[in-house]
Amino acid sequence: MKALTLLLLRISLSGLMLFWGANKLLNTEGSAAISEKYYLSFMSAEALLYLFGVVQIVIGLLVLVGLMRRWVLPLQVAINGASLVAVFPSIIDPLGWYLEGTNVLFYPSLIIFAGSLLLIAFQREDSFSIDASRVKKPKAWEARKMCSRDPHPN
Repeated sequence: MKALTLLLLRISLSGLMLFWGANKLLNTEGSAAISEKYYLSFMSAEALLYLFGVVQIVIGLLVLVGLMRRWVLPLQVAINGASLVAVFPSIIDPLGWYLEGTNVLFYPSLIIFAGSLLLIAFQREDSFSIDASRVKKPKAWEARKMCSRDPHPN
């Protein structure tokens, strides 16, 4: 059950990364406006938006299939963490009771960030990834599997 849950989390988080990347390529003006409002115009240049969009799509695809997780998952955390910081007032006051300009729709940024951290924390249990399929099983595991006297063949 844990491996399936991690797979679903990986699929959903990679989907978000893919959508954000595609939006930067297909909706450059809208992405520039978001950058100007939330990221201090850091990514407003069209060339940077295209570059970052491609990078996000590549990261999204690698997260989706579970390849190069050692490097890709921390990059995903960094990107999602930057988004979390950008909308932080909406995290601490999502309903705008004390701070102006907050939006309850940004609160899931905290959940996305936490989910990204979970993928790193449970990387060894994520057995439905390409990385996991490339890990060789120890010889003891193979011998135990073939032994007919073993009450636990798995």
